[in-house]
Amino acid sequence: MDLKETSKGIDFLIDNQHVLSYQTAKEPVPQGIKEAFSKSGFIHPIISPSGQVLSRIQPTDHYHHYGIWGPWTRATIGGREVDFWNLGDEKGRVDFARVLSKKVVGGAAELNVRQNHLDLKAPENEKLAIEEDLRIKVKPADKSRYMVDYTTTIETKIPGGILLDDYRYGGGIGYRATELWGDANSSILTSEGKTRKDADGTNAKWVIVKGKTADSSGESGILFLSHNTNKAHPEPLRVWPLGQYKGEGNVFIEFCPIRHESWEIQPNERYTLKYRMIVFDGELTAEEAEEYWRAFVK
Repeated sequence: MDLKETSKGIDFLIDNQHVLSYQTAKEPVPQGIKEAFSKSGFIHPIISPSGQVLSRIQPTDHYHHYGIWGPWTRATIGGREVDFWNLGDEKGRVDFARVLSKKVVGGAAELNVRQNHLDLKAPENEKLAIEEDLRIKVKPADKSRYMVDYTTTIETKIPGGILLDDYRYGGGIGYRATELWGDANSSILTSEGKTRKDADGTNAKWVIVKGKTADSSGESGILFLSHNTNKAHPEPLRVWPLGQYKGEGNVFIEFCPIRHESWEIQPNERYTLKYRMIVFDGELTAEEAEEYWRAFVK
């Protein structure tokens, strides 16, 4: 394991092979696109063991989508709606603030960062609404796979707290997959046996997202695991149904703990959500996914 600083962020390497990056620099937007869509503080790329890039940022249908990330959407602060997800509305944004720590020890590489959730339309001026400590820990797994622990802890100092309103997007962990995947060449399977056809709005302990790649096996993917201590576990999912958007590159999933019920964030209290990803080439079965989940919560 190794960590390497670049002009854009911090790369994680296994045996000198780049497997994922956390971006600390704001990503420029394409010419003609509103500057508000530029942001930092996300994982991209995430790369399979054989070198297949599995994530995507700034897709033309949703310029605010950034690889693997998890901003809250409809939040109520002092009676006002603040949206940290839909960057184009310019109500809120999540930025990388600083590195808290980074280390390589015990066969794992770990990065801890502070991310600031900013209320851009606060009455006085731009205001810090939520401080987030994000821990990203990467280490090899069995069968030439690797695992990524993604642990997010949020806290607000705003008197009266914040209400994270129930909505189909927001928080948890979101994933916009490679532009190579579409309805015909990718699949989704949840712990409850749901597929892309019927998974949206259902609850799950885990979800496998995979699709066609140039790996010798023909496919690669990511298993997402939700910890049993998480809010609303087994967690509600947002999954773009088949046909949601036409053409390739229309695969999006998210563990969304506030999908069906609002979450009240009290001032000076810390709230943690834990996720794990298993990144793989070839096949990963439902039985294996269940074993990985049991190991995660154990």
